[in-house]
Amino acid sequence: MDITKILSTVDHTLLSQSATWDEIKAICDDGIKYGCASVCIPPSYVKKASEYADGKIKICTVIGFPNGYNTTKVKCFEATDAVENGADEIDMVINIGMLKDKKYEELFTEISEVKKACKGKLLKVIIETCLLTDEEKKAMCRIVSESGADFIKTSTGFSTGGATREDIKLFSENVDSRLKIKAAGGIASIKDAEDMLSLGAERLGTSRIVKIVKNENSSGY
Repeated sequence: MDITKILSTVDHTLLSQSATWDEIKAICDDGIKYGCASVCIPPSYVKKASEYADGKIKICTVIGFPNGYNTTKVKCFEATDAVENGADEIDMVINIGMLKDKKYEELFTEISEVKKACKGKLLKVIIETCLLTDEEKKAMCRIVSESGADFIKTSTGFSTGGATREDIKLFSENVDSRLKIKAAGGIASIKDAEDMLSLGAERLGTSRIVKIVKNENSSGY
């Protein structure tokens, strides 16, 4: 697969708690230079990064991150605040305990409300696959498909595991044809990226692909 095609699917990501503005700026510079789909950065940097990037790349940020147990009202505020600060895309974490309790209608309502709060911007829903059974993953495929969200996403990168080939295959077999798939966390090589895309992912959440292209140490998200 052409490396330019792979890079065009990458949400070039820096969500480290210790991320500095200089590092965020470098992520923006690299995202622009290598033609990435977006840069995915902490909410506190969205306004400054949006102004800095000046429309040259999409700005993505996270809400309810990384644990997902904020209230719906807080998640909606976070989403609206991010959009007003210049975010083009929002990645939200579901309430995993709610899923474990089979509160499917409440999950659907929360995701739908957050989508409204995004004011027309893209919403990606992180379900943290490493903490779920296959049946729970399938339930979330259905719920996210019906919610109006734009993507279902595997992982935060802050839990016990990231995207797997098996999970992308499961997503592809269980989501509505309208819903897109984002594989995130643990994409450590060009081969990983190619496999995720060939299995049905349309976005890749990773910092490593750009580092590989730059011949830098590819450790990280």
